[in-house]
Amino acid sequence: QVQLVESGGGLVQAGGSLRLSCAASGYTFSRYAMGWFRQAPEKEREFVAAISWGGGSTYDYTDSVKGRFTISRDNAKNTVYLQMNSLKPEDTAVYYCAAANAYFQGSYQNAYDYWGQGTQVSVSS
Repeated sequence: QVQLVESGGGLVQAGGSLRLSCAASGYTFSRYAMGWFRQAPEKEREFVAAISWGGGSTYDYTDSVKGRFTISRDNAKNTVYLQMNSLKPEDTAVYYCAAANAYFQGSYQNAYDYWGQGTQVSVSS
């Protein structure tokens, strides 16, 4: 069956970095667009970043992370990454990866077919 397993979360001080990984299995990874979303306490889940299938030539970020976060994918390892630099306390959230059977889905959460269980990222001030 399809599985998306996030890892790499943790506690970091403001200004620090983390790299999240999402390992996929059970489907043809290279033929799915991927996205990262996050949900802070008492807030709705929001879009963070997305990347197109294949070589990942199309990508997008929410404004608040542009210039700090980078999404990438390694199809040989069936893994999508989110490199997070210059972290801020407001980045604290549970981060989820998601897969969509399409070239690119961007921020449209309802268009994603599969979701992981999430990994906690906590940034202290």
